[in-house]
Amino acid sequence: MSRLTERILTRESHSSRAPLSVVAAILITMLAVYGLLEAILRAVGQPPWLIDPLTAADRLSRLPDGISPVLLGAIGVLLFLLGLVFLGHAVLPGRRARHTIADPRVAIVVDDEVIASALARRARLAAGVTREQVMVVVSARTVQVNVRPTSGIRLSESHILAAVEAELADMALEPAPEVTVKLSGTGVIGV
Repeated sequence: MSRLTERILTRESHSSRAPLSVVAAILITMLAVYGLLEAILRAVGQPPWLIDPLTAADRLSRLPDGISPVLLGAIGVLLFLLGLVFLGHAVLPGRRARHTIADPRVAIVVDDEVIASALARRARLAAGVTREQVMVVVSARTVQVNVRPTSGIRLSESHILAAVEAELADMALEPAPEVTVKLSGTGVIGV
């Protein structure tokens, strides 16, 4: 697989950090432009637009004085949560709900919902149940197959597991998820 293909697959399977970076840059730019506007107004001898930069710096240096502790705590919590969002975006992997399929000729990216649909069909056929009795959840490393059997009919968990794993092997997903099958303790009335 070429470097270009790997790069395309990575771009399609991971989310971009650009939108949050643009928001941060816009906020910082707006704050800098406002500070520059206030500094220019002070240099020209005009009254401040909102607050004089020296007055703002003086208030920041004496911050606990003159502000309610509840308001100060609320501002602190808000800034902490905002910082946590930015830190989370920077550190967490940002993976999209997609898997890649190994192919030497083309780059193939498949949405997890499509994979779940195909695996649900295979599980439904292996179990001999209706569409509403099977639910499949696909994540980055796991596939959870939940089956509600028809009342009075025993299902083989290992048979369903083998069918779903065979379908996954045919798909050749990267990374290959691990399959678990759960049979519900209560059944549904047969149709």
